[in-house]
Amino acid sequence: MLKGIRSGAKLYVIDPRRTSSARWADSWLGLDVGSDISLANAMAREILQAGLANEKFIEHATSGFDAYLGCVEKYTLERAERETGVPAEAIRQTAHAYAKAKRAQICWTLGITEHHNAVDNVLALVNLALLTGHVGRYGSGLNPLRGQNNVQGGGDMGAIPDRLPGFQNVENAELRTKFERAYGAKLDPKRGLHLSGMFEAMEHGELTTLYVLGENPIDSEADRHRAVRLMSGLEFLVVQDLFYTKTAELAHVILPGSAGWCETEGTVTSSERRVQRVRAAVPLPEGGRDDLEIVYQLAKRFGRDWGEPHAETVWNELRSLSPMHAGMSYKRLEELGGIQWPCYDETHPGELYLHSRLWREPLIGPRAPFSVVEFEPPVDELNEEFPIRLTTGRHLDSFNTGEQSRRFPSPLRRAATLDLSPEDGKRYKVCEGEQVRVSSRRGSVLAPVRFDPGLRPGLAFLAVHFHDEIATNDLTIDAVDPKSGTSEFKATAIRIEKCVEN
Repeated sequence: MLKGIRSGAKLYVIDPRRTSSARWADSWLGLDVGSDISLANAMAREILQAGLANEKFIEHATSGFDAYLGCVEKYTLERAERETGVPAEAIRQTAHAYAKAKRAQICWTLGITEHHNAVDNVLALVNLALLTGHVGRYGSGLNPLRGQNNVQGGGDMGAIPDRLPGFQNVENAELRTKFERAYGAKLDPKRGLHLSGMFEAMEHGELTTLYVLGENPIDSEADRHRAVRLMSGLEFLVVQDLFYTKTAELAHVILPGSAGWCETEGTVTSSERRVQRVRAAVPLPEGGRDDLEIVYQLAKRFGRDWGEPHAETVWNELRSLSPMHAGMSYKRLEELGGIQWPCYDETHPGELYLHSRLWREPLIGPRAPFSVVEFEPPVDELNEEFPIRLTTGRHLDSFNTGEQSRRFPSPLRRAATLDLSPEDGKRYKVCEGEQVRVSSRRGSVLAPVRFDPGLRPGLAFLAVHFHDEIATNDLTIDAVDPKSGTSEFKATAIRIEKCVEN
């Protein structure tokens, strides 16, 4: 992005906080937490009113436009200003800049998806791309910037409740049968549970055994109290990890895994769908096991001998079952330095633009649908008792629950703090460095105050990396998006109080 900006690209940042990214922006739209749909719909209405929609593309490649048109008509610039806190003129200018651009991308991260209406937030952005034709072309598109290394690869391999490898629907009998023949086993014909659904199943005694691989849900789940209670009550918990996490402390069995980026063979997939080889650079430490070997050994104890655990053998099995990976032999991956899926055979170069089919004459495949999505405020309401909106996130130097980052020093790292605007510091009569009690409807924590001029009055921020110092997720709400299973980490109602000790 910085290379693009230095080459003349314009950057518009939409974020409740004035982040470091916003400092590079031509315009920063500091919207209220959870008001993204109102902003996107108002931009769409303005684009339509100004005659800037790509009518030819809409007619050629999309569906559901009339219903969408009726939805966004209600979202005037004045309404959006009330609901988002962003000046109407700033919304108008951003809408025009996006629609008129020769090439434009919409990039988003967890600030869009960690809400109770996460999928609708994303669909509102998809609508904007369809409205303007900024999709499936060079330099244009929709880019979810992944929160972790190889998240894309995990989804590609079937780590999604209703998908088999290659995004093939498990509820499609024809697709499922193909896998059953290859695996020599029957597969459940119904979609599985997402993470929030698993906790719901634990609550009702329907899930009693859990195998956790490379995750630390005790510290990463919203409503941490509930997560501890439910996982402590499991009949059997297996944790496979590099580190002795808070989750591992509860485990009946711990399996010592490997570091995929340097100790194992395999592949990794980037956000642009590029599959690349990963090679073991260092040997496993004494007592550690390759994750693949652990899975093979478990299979053997379950009565299935899969032979020797070779990464390339597993990859070739995947290629035989997933059409979008069929042409990606290890040899080609190495020769070409990676290939973007879909890659259908060993003569295919890989698809540069995922949705380029939408521009083909005649259209290839189904039309891209517009979606009717309406603004909904955050579930955790602000009131006199809880007047401050808390949002959570990351620091540049740290990673998620801190397991992979807190064990080494960083010159960028600073102590865990509750970040407030200087104006709120005066309002609540607290000083920088002073310890305060932070309370939500679910719990409370103690935290030292830090003033951040990038925060507007009424907005606070806590990082998620330092649960030993500040258990942020003791405060957050597990209001869940029914479509994705994501909790609303980004919008908690809190109050702050001076500590008696002070």
